Amino acid sequence: MNSVINIGYGNIVMKNRVVAVLDPESAPVKRTVQNARDAGSIIDATYGRRTRAVIICDSGHVVLAPITPETIAARAGDRQEAPERPADDE
Repeated sequence: MNSVINIGYGNIVMKNRVVAVLDPESAPVKRTVQNARDAGSIIDATYGRRTRAVIICDSGHVVLAPITPETIAARAGDRQEAPERPADDE
């Protein structure tokens, strides 16, 4: 079964279709969003709230999400901590 990521307000995306999760504040991301809007390939999942993350999918669709990229990464389970190294007390 494909795993899914909850992106807020009951909306989900397929984890294996996500290419990138970006902060929407940079100029290149804003251009990407506008280009997707012009092409009709934008999916607005914010329910009128502030866009906090832009999700780029392998299909070329751009999803606007109301939660932060960090929260999406945590929900995707991709947040990994560095393994602990044994102390060199010898």
